[in-house]
Amino acid sequence: MGWLTAFILIAPFAAQAAALGPDDARHLLNRTGFGAQPREIAEYARLTREQAVERLLAGTLRTARTPAPSWVDEPITPPRAVREATPEERKQFRAREIRLGFDLRTWWLEEMLETPSPLTERMTLFWHNHFVSSQQKVRYAQLMYNQNVLLRRHALSNFGELLHAVAKDPAMVIYLDSASNRKGKPNENFAREVMELFTLGEGHYTESDVREAARAFTGWSIDPQSAEFKWRPLAHDGGTKTVLGKSGNFDGDAVLDILLERPQTAEFVVTKLWREFVSPDPDPAEIQRIARRFHASNYDIKVALRELLLTPAFWAKESRGALVKSPVDVVVGTMHSLDFSVGDPLPLALLVAQLGQNLLSPPNVKGWPGGEAWINTSTLLARQAFAERIFRADEMPKVAMARMGKSGVADLARVRGFGRTGEAGRDRLVRAAYEIQFDSNRWLAQFPGAVSVGDIERVLLAREPVNPVPTDTPTREIIKRIALDPSYQLK
Repeated sequence: MGWLTAFILIAPFAAQAAALGPDDARHLLNRTGFGAQPREIAEYARLTREQAVERLLAGTLRTARTPAPSWVDEPITPPRAVREATPEERKQFRAREIRLGFDLRTWWLEEMLETPSPLTERMTLFWHNHFVSSQQKVRYAQLMYNQNVLLRRHALSNFGELLHAVAKDPAMVIYLDSASNRKGKPNENFAREVMELFTLGEGHYTESDVREAARAFTGWSIDPQSAEFKWRPLAHDGGTKTVLGKSGNFDGDAVLDILLERPQTAEFVVTKLWREFVSPDPDPAEIQRIARRFHASNYDIKVALRELLLTPAFWAKESRGALVKSPVDVVVGTMHSLDFSVGDPLPLALLVAQLGQNLLSPPNVKGWPGGEAWINTSTLLARQAFAERIFRADEMPKVAMARMGKSGVADLARVRGFGRTGEAGRDRLVRAAYEIQFDSNRWLAQFPGAVSVGDIERVLLAREPVNPVPTDTPTREIIKRIALDPSYQLK
């Protein structure tokens, strides 16, 4: 009998009958967070499904616990000043923004590692890949930070409020060219993406709807000095527009409300949430059922998420190991589930980017496609190299990422843009790498007794290993082999 199962038997019989048990607890925590430690699994294993889901939802946050980088409240360098600067000054500006961008990625990774509510950060990341913008175009790290704060504040509150707030977010205004959308010369970028990618989805609007909606969004801009949202009434088209069969003197907020009225918006969002939390293949009947509840709740995100996490499909055997881990899942999940000590998470931010998920810089307006797209020849080798290096048996229990050798640190330093951080950035990377350590004895101490191969597999794998580990294998080697098993890439 496994130690977690025995732990459950301590609970009263009535509670035991409805308890999650270790496998369901691990499944829930891995899907809603970034890995799960043995003590966390044991804690949730005593709860019923309803109790566990309510506990997760009740513990969500609206603000980050990690102190923000010191520069977030500094004024931006106005675009005009950048244009009028010397070539050397513009080069320095670009290098500084790149450096601040890596600071911001590192800050967010630290919050993912330290937060008492991993679900909050998972949803913040989900919305980052739904309402896409990228620092490569926005440029200003302060604006990307402010958008991240906005996404977290609304991550589990109300989708309608989130939609309205993101539409006026300065980073989004820049990314989708809203500032150049004016009367007589409409720019359709935001109008198109808000229908196709943020609300209705393809096939539920016409080109005429896009053109008319673009007219409604004219006048939405930002102040070039402060980078705050600014309404420019003289640039707004005040004429009558017809959007999705409704006519009126609409402004942008009115069009967003029209989009929220449509049931397809609820279905579109719920479908994306299903693929994030349940499986790659949504159940049409369940999607419609949950979408109706979501729509009727006036887009309460917790209502949709509660329904998803309690649907039988979420707990079904075929859903276990049905999702491919993202680079964030692999890196942050490994650090958390194995209780690594992490000082400066800069190497982790670079590693996540190296594996194909450069935070704050999705590949395009559609974001990262996810799923099997995370795995190709290059990224799979990089994932295996990551596991091989940090779980090298002869370096435990004190494993530092820097001990991967000079070539490993150099690989991370080649992440796009990092070279512009200069010698100070490279020195910081090396120092930070030495701070990342795994103490196997500390991790194993979470188990109340002797630990078997099956106990470790139950904590770290979503399904049976492809390459079973012999029972007489030393414990440290077991951890390494499990991390190298193909099943470790699934959740």
